[in-house]
Amino acid sequence: MKTYPAMSPFPVSENVARMQSSATLAAAQAAEALRASGVNVCDFGAGEPDFDTPENIKQAAAEAMRAGRTKYTAAGGVREIHRAIIDFYQRDFGTEYQPGEVMVTAGGKQAIFNAVVTLINPGDEVLIPKPYWVTFPEVVVFAGGTPVFIETETTDFLLTADQVEAAITSKTKLIILNSPSNPSGRVLPPADFRRIMELTAERGIYVISDECYLRFVYPPAQVFSAASLPAELRSHLCIAGSFSKTYAMTGWRVGYALAPAAWTKAMLKVQGHSTSNTNSIAQWAAVEALNGPQESVSEMLAEYTRRREWLLKALGDIPGMKCDKPEGAFYAFPDVRAFLKNRLKTSGELAQRLLEEEHTVVTDGAGFGAEGFVRISYATSMAQIKEGAGRIRRLAEKILQT
Repeated sequence: MKTYPAMSPFPVSENVARMQSSATLAAAQAAEALRASGVNVCDFGAGEPDFDTPENIKQAAAEAMRAGRTKYTAAGGVREIHRAIIDFYQRDFGTEYQPGEVMVTAGGKQAIFNAVVTLINPGDEVLIPKPYWVTFPEVVVFAGGTPVFIETETTDFLLTADQVEAAITSKTKLIILNSPSNPSGRVLPPADFRRIMELTAERGIYVISDECYLRFVYPPAQVFSAASLPAELRSHLCIAGSFSKTYAMTGWRVGYALAPAAWTKAMLKVQGHSTSNTNSIAQWAAVEALNGPQESVSEMLAEYTRRREWLLKALGDIPGMKCDKPEGAFYAFPDVRAFLKNRLKTSGELAQRLLEEEHTVVTDGAGFGAEGFVRISYATSMAQIKEGAGRIRRLAEKILQT
């Protein structure tokens, strides 16, 4: 009988080996494990709306299927969705993009991935303000680049042009901006955003602006897109957008990139040899999302506003808890260092204790580059928010009394 050599350990590539597991995925898995065992879980870990996709969008998908729009499309998407994205930015921000400057991706994450891997070479540095979305540094590592983190706690997690300038070196090639921010919910004021863009334009540094939470901004903060800046400030800019949050379409996996034509062409090469086109049916649903009624967006924002106000007051009433007011997205990001005492040393240990003792899920801030903080998503029902806030308070008081 022929024999075969024993299976050797899987040869994980060096780039993948350096990647860290996602803190948000870990929180989701922990919540699911508890639910499976019959536990009543309060889950503040979710990074997605708890609303259903609007009916008109679902109907557009059904009509696309009935019309036979179930075949491959061009790698960057159908012309109709390009037109819908271009028209949206023209209506809301007065910017006229061209068809060769837009492509559709499998969520905003793929837009960011495409943009980074087409640009970054080994030795290139990428500036990433803290706290950051967990994927930013991992994509840079995958591309062979070096993440360089910018500390922003002293400015209450609002990035400044001075901080950017201090971090720039001769190796700096790219900065990734995210406003509204996941995880902090902070929103860069338009004037500050422009100053950062002016600085990067002067230095020839590329910019990715992650605008996945673009429409979820609470007055008096302003909805702002880097697309509204003058053309000379957009010559090195890629906007990564998504339908996931705005239209509660997380599972549909539709995003997009807006970038100069040469950058877009390079990203199309990457996508053409990886995923190829975004789901054809989801593309037609996204066309309806942009072109159809927009009431669902304002309704979600109004509900998030109500939840935010209640949660922030509840957190503020907990002794030792400090939390800046988020101007966008649907996250609170409280400082929990007052509770790190005795054998409790890290925010991850606090999150684990909250899970074990109170069956409440929050996401460890260390995964976002902010040890001592936790992310609390209020993309859940008001009943869950009230119950969960009570559980957090109960554990907090218990810790402070020991």
